[in-house]
Amino acid sequence: MKLPISDTSKRLGMIGFSGLLIALALNFFLIPGNIFGAGTNGIAQLISAIFNDLFHIKIGTGYLIMLINIPIGILGWYKIGRTFTYYSILTVAVTTIFTIILPVHQLSTNPLMAALFGGVITGAGVGFALKYGFSTGGMDIIALVLTKTTGRTVGSLMLLTNMIIILTAGFYFSWESALYTIISNYAMSRVVDSIHTSHEKLTAFVVTKKADVIISTLQKSLIRGITVIDSKGAFSNENSKVLMLVITRYELYNLKMRIREVDPNAFINLVNTADIEGNFLNSDQQELLRREQLTK
Repeated sequence: MKLPISDTSKRLGMIGFSGLLIALALNFFLIPGNIFGAGTNGIAQLISAIFNDLFHIKIGTGYLIMLINIPIGILGWYKIGRTFTYYSILTVAVTTIFTIILPVHQLSTNPLMAALFGGVITGAGVGFALKYGFSTGGMDIIALVLTKTTGRTVGSLMLLTNMIIILTAGFYFSWESALYTIISNYAMSRVVDSIHTSHEKLTAFVVTKKADVIISTLQKSLIRGITVIDSKGAFSNENSKVLMLVITRYELYNLKMRIREVDPNAFINLVNTADIEGNFLNSDQQELLRREQLTK
């Protein structure tokens, strides 16, 4: 599906914002504090530090981030989707550029403060990227592949995939560095889960006089069942329709944008859904159904 210009502009803006946040976390908190970030950023930090320590060869963390993300980007291209991977590659490129341009400067000599702020800022960059339909590359992509098969939250899976970084930091540098890395990664994972909540379900009630148009528009972008209920406004005494559908919180942005395009006056009421039973398609099942519809 081709995105409207407004959606594309917002995503491009968020790419710059996410890349800047991650670069700030690396250069101002994690790298000077000898605290290792999550995923490929942490791996890049480790390789850079080891090469500098053993061979006295300085390799910029930004360059290594780009290099490591090449094979992972290929995985995302085939397993998650081309649009997702395209924006993720752009985010990696922006992060690399900012990491190279920004100086490495220690803002806090307190390692605990550096770990917390580095983790929180990194989590914000990763979380907003995932919320807008792409990632910051690296372990984000691997975690999303895993979450499709396990159903667990992205943040918890990212925390598990970072254990190798923590152990390496402990054995090669110091266990104090490893402990602060754990604190940083935990803070990052909590922020990611608070922003990116695609595992949460919402029930949307849409009151509209343009039910047929909204249904047609939504069915082009969301493969969700829609229940139509006749309604009448108590104040206006005018007939309308209530559309009820269950979505993931990740789909909420798309839902709002599509409805506002065709009926700016529609009233949308969102209710948190504790549990569901029945046929609720995940992203893979939706993509398979779309392909089947295109071949018919």
